[in-house]
Amino acid sequence: MPETGGMTATFLPAPSAPAAHGERGSYWITTFGCQMNKADSERMAGILESMGYREASGELEADLVLYNTCTIRDNAEQKVYSYLGRQAQRKRTNPNLTLVVAGCVAQQEGESLLRRVPELDLVMGPQHANRLDVLLAQVEQGQQVVATGEHHILEDITTARRDSAVCAWVNVIYGCNERCTYCVVPSVRGQEQSRLPEAIRLEMEGLAAQGFKEITLLGQNIDAYGRDLPGITPEGRRQHTLTDLLQAVHDVDGIERIRFATSHPRYFTERLIDACADLAKVCEHFHIPFQSGDDAVLKAMARGYTVDRYRRIIERIRQRMPDAAISADVIVAFPGETDAQYRRTLALIEEIGFDQVNTAAYSPRPNTPAATWPDQLPEAVKVERLQELNALVERKAKERSARYDGRLEQILVEGTNPKDATQVMGRTRTNRLTFFPADRGDGRHWQPGDLAAVRIDAVRAFSLSGSAELA
Repeated sequence: MPETGGMTATFLPAPSAPAAHGERGSYWITTFGCQMNKADSERMAGILESMGYREASGELEADLVLYNTCTIRDNAEQKVYSYLGRQAQRKRTNPNLTLVVAGCVAQQEGESLLRRVPELDLVMGPQHANRLDVLLAQVEQGQQVVATGEHHILEDITTARRDSAVCAWVNVIYGCNERCTYCVVPSVRGQEQSRLPEAIRLEMEGLAAQGFKEITLLGQNIDAYGRDLPGITPEGRRQHTLTDLLQAVHDVDGIERIRFATSHPRYFTERLIDACADLAKVCEHFHIPFQSGDDAVLKAMARGYTVDRYRRIIERIRQRMPDAAISADVIVAFPGETDAQYRRTLALIEEIGFDQVNTAAYSPRPNTPAATWPDQLPEAVKVERLQELNALVERKAKERSARYDGRLEQILVEGTNPKDATQVMGRTRTNRLTFFPADRGDGRHWQPGDLAAVRIDAVRAFSLSGSAELA
C-alpha cells in the first residue's frame, strides 16, 4: 500500500470542462495523501464537471468544497480538521455552501464526523467515489448523507478530469487484504478488488487516443493484482498477475511509458522483475517499501518478509537493470523499536543507496493493533530519529543523483516549471524530476508530451537540470 506522501495536499481545480447539465456553481477539491486519492479526486472532479459544476478561482469562493482525506498519519488527519473548521465557519454565513468529506478519514470516522462538524453535507468513503453524483442528489433533496458501507467498485464509467495532459493514473486493484499492525488502509479502503485486464487495456487505449503518453498502474498492493480473479494456467499458476497485466497492455499504441505502484516485498517476484527488464515501455523505477531494516520489527509489523528477502529483490533488480531507481517507504520509532534496531534501518539505507525514501515516524492509528501496545516511544525519540533518517536519505539521494551528471537522459515533458516560466520540466525513465530551457533553439518551445534528450549539467538530491535537443 502506498504510505507515501501522507502529509501532502494536492489542490484541484484544473482546466474547466463544458457543463453537461447546466450551471450548478463552482467546486474546489483538496486532496491529501497517496496516488490512489489523487486518482479518486480526478474521477470526482470529472463527475462534478459532468453535473455542471465549474472550477472555482479559489477554495473560499467555491460553492462546493470537497476534502479527499488521508488517515495514514495523524498530522494529515489533523490538517483536515483545521481546513474543515474554516469551511464550517463560512457555511454559518452561507448555508448554500455544500461541504463534503471523502476518502479515508470519512470512512474511518463515519457518522462521528457529523457530530464533530455538523455543517457537513456528505461524508463518503473511498469506495463511493464514483457515486458522487448519486450522493449529491440526495444532498440536494435536503439530506445529510453518510456513505461508508461496503460497496463493490464496478467498472468505472465516469470520466476523470485529469490533472495532467501527459501522465495518467489507471487503477488496477482497489483495497488491501494485508494486516500490517500499524496500518489503517485495509479498514478504510476495503478488501481487494481487481479490475479485469480487458477493462484496464480499454481505459489505456482511450487515454492514448486523448494524447496521454505515460500511464501509472495503481494499487494499494499492486503485486496482489488478480489473485481475486478466477483462472489457472496449464502450468498451475494464477492466470491473472501483475506480470501478465503488464504484458497484456504493453503494446497499447501511443503509450510511451508504463509505471506501477505500490509494491509489497512479500509478492514481488523474479518473474515480474524479468518482465520489467524485457518490456521496453516499463520504466526502470521501482517503489518497494521496506518499512524497517530489522527482522524483529518487521515481524511485529506483520510485514511477512525479512531484510534478507528484501535485499535479494534489490539485487535481482540491479542484476537485470543496473541503472534502475529504487524508492521506498520507512517507519521509525515503531513501538518497542530499540536504538540498535533503528540503527539497522539506517545501515540498510546506507547499504542499498535508495534514490528516494518516504520517511515517517510511527503514528498510532485507530483500530490498529500497534496503537494499543504499551511500548510506545516518546515524541522526542521520534523527532530525533526522523531528523537523522532524513539527513541520511537526502545524502544518499544526492549520491545517487551524481550518476546522471553529464549523461544524456530521455525526458518526457510534462509542463512548465511553476517557479520559472522559461523552463519546462519532466522526468527521466527512472523518475528523477528534470528541468531544462523551454526554448528549443529553433523558434519553438518544448510542449507537454514531447520526448527530449537532455544533457544533464546540474544534479541535486531529488532533481536534475540540463539542456535539451530533439530525442
